[in-house]
Amino acid sequence: MFYLNQLGMVCPLGESHAEISRRLFAGDSGVAMTSNYSPGRELALGCVESALPDISALPPGQRSRNNQLALAALAQIRPQVDAAIRQFGADRIAIVLGTSTSGIAQSEAAFRYRLQNAGFPADFAYEQQEMASPAATLASVLGVTGPAYVHSSACASSSKAMASAARLIGMGLCDAVLTGGVDSLCAFTVAGFGALESVSATRCNPFSANRNGINIGEGAALFLMSKVEAAVSLRGWGESSDGYHISAPDPSGAGARGAIEQALARAGVSPRQIDYINLHGTATMQNDAMEGRVIAAMFADHVALSSTKPFTGHALGAAGAVEAGLCWLAMQDNNPQGELPPHLWDGAGDPRLPQLNLQPVGARLGHPLRWALSNSFAFGGANASLLLGRE
Repeated sequence: MFYLNQLGMVCPLGESHAEISRRLFAGDSGVAMTSNYSPGRELALGCVESALPDISALPPGQRSRNNQLALAALAQIRPQVDAAIRQFGADRIAIVLGTSTSGIAQSEAAFRYRLQNAGFPADFAYEQQEMASPAATLASVLGVTGPAYVHSSACASSSKAMASAARLIGMGLCDAVLTGGVDSLCAFTVAGFGALESVSATRCNPFSANRNGINIGEGAALFLMSKVEAAVSLRGWGESSDGYHISAPDPSGAGARGAIEQALARAGVSPRQIDYINLHGTATMQNDAMEGRVIAAMFADHVALSSTKPFTGHALGAAGAVEAGLCWLAMQDNNPQGELPPHLWDGAGDPRLPQLNLQPVGARLGHPLRWALSNSFAFGGANASLLLGRE
């Protein structure tokens, strides 16, 4: 069993379990209007407003907002991580993360500086934007020497990282893994999705007839995974590749369905046992249509559903871990009635989609949430599904 012993998370909903849970269940979105990453144009983005750790003592190559977010999440569970290092040894602790932006924002700032000055700023280092930077930084800060690497497969990155973490433990290569994802907002990403005409100027509206694109977000979620028993575990995962299109999903949903089926089979549970599904739910026309058809075909209408991207924005490489983190919070002992993450939208169902069991604010199961599935379907057809179970 691969237990999720601890969670450190910072996202647009806040920086503590209590604050994030309170705002989530109350339907209080963390997405807000800003022009910080799109000069001259206000967009709805999921920005982290929390104070972040001082990184001036780090080597220049590790100084990035992305690493600040990762360190903020780590700080919440640092005592437990240090205890695992003492228990198992530094060489038996791995770090496996997902990201897609890393320190690109620092490169953007450096090039803006260069346009007005003779060269790059003295504290700029190209290594800041290397994809491996978050794992290397956490390994250095913690002093661990086990495997440390990063997945970068767009929106499926951190879900795939968590699956890799379980495999490392299962193969006996380590005893505990710090796993999850981190991504930070930058103008490059906002402009890129804008060029694809996939960005909504207002809060995103998943599965609505009026949906018109995503809100980009940022955040970090880090789990301490081990075989030490805890309330919630990663019971199953599935991964697949469409190979259909560089950005659009396979309309048939075959790859998405394959990932879900793998997760269910690995856990040994049936679709009817699933209590709740955190949908990928980006609010783009094609993704929602594909996912809606797959979910309706596999689960009918008995499973509670929501997309939490209207709360956090789409955190890209960190989305899988952040959304698994929201499921983890809903599965804790302090939620005995199984209150569910709600679906924020305008209520205008799309007649071209199957009817889905989307949950309003205040919805609850009436019993603890035992089985939660979280979907991440990325560019290039990289699909991943995580199945969390509660003992």
